[in-house]
Amino acid sequence: MKHLKNKLFIHDYHKHHVILFIVAIIASLILLFPLYWIFSSSLKSDMEIFKNPPTLFPGSISWDAYKGLLIGKESVLGTAKNSLIIALGAMSISFVVGVPAAYGISRFKIPGVKWIIMVFLVTQMLPSSLLLTPMFLNFSKLKILNTYVAPILAVTTITIPFTVMVLRPMFMSCPKELEEAAKIDGCNTITAFLRVVLPVIRPGLITVCCFGFVHGWNDLVYSLTFNTKIKLFPMTSTIYNLMNEYGVRWNWIMAYACLVVLPPTLIFIFAQKYVISGLTSGSVKG
Repeated sequence: MKHLKNKLFIHDYHKHHVILFIVAIIASLILLFPLYWIFSSSLKSDMEIFKNPPTLFPGSISWDAYKGLLIGKESVLGTAKNSLIIALGAMSISFVVGVPAAYGISRFKIPGVKWIIMVFLVTQMLPSSLLLTPMFLNFSKLKILNTYVAPILAVTTITIPFTVMVLRPMFMSCPKELEEAAKIDGCNTITAFLRVVLPVIRPGLITVCCFGFVHGWNDLVYSLTFNTKIKLFPMTSTIYNLMNEYGVRWNWIMAYACLVVLPPTLIFIFAQKYVISGLTSGSVKG
């Protein structure tokens, strides 16, 4: 009788997993189909893109859209350079400022620390449009409009609070005994922080760097608001060049979409295990 119950339990267990597996496959197909459609459409010719009914696979693969966006008059390489500068700048400032800030808030007794955390949370909820006017006025007084500095600093208003919120719980869960042992071996507070603490929370550091880069790479509002020079526009603004009075070049827009999502996609593919570990570790203790 007991053996029969075990067999039924194992059967139900496997049946349950098979159902979940099928559901997961269906959900994945639904979520990935738009991405496939974007890539497939980017390889279609101008005539095939408007074919009715639409084709699921390209009749003949055409790389004209990619060639035009990479080496033609509509090349996105210049705007990609601008996006890269903004992304790397925002990521670097967020790392240099956010990491020590998170460590200080987690390790030292600071009056009103709960209110500081509350302010960080509120900044994550504010829409970008609410901050545009005050930042524009301040940047104008500082004379940093029409430079890379303005959008970089604007992006860090999002990435620095995010960095602090993610790393603070990780610093709190890191044993203080490690730092005390390092100090016994001759380290001071700074060297113990750099050589002992930071390697322990490496997944969290990689996580905040990835998100900081992606926030900067995806920036559009700040760059268009604080910069009026076309040569400073980011890659995300290129889509406007593909829509004009002569029509919309859908295959070029699809190719542009593939190019603009390529760097963030590659980053999260190669850093996936660190990002997942960093986000889950940061949620253990708050």
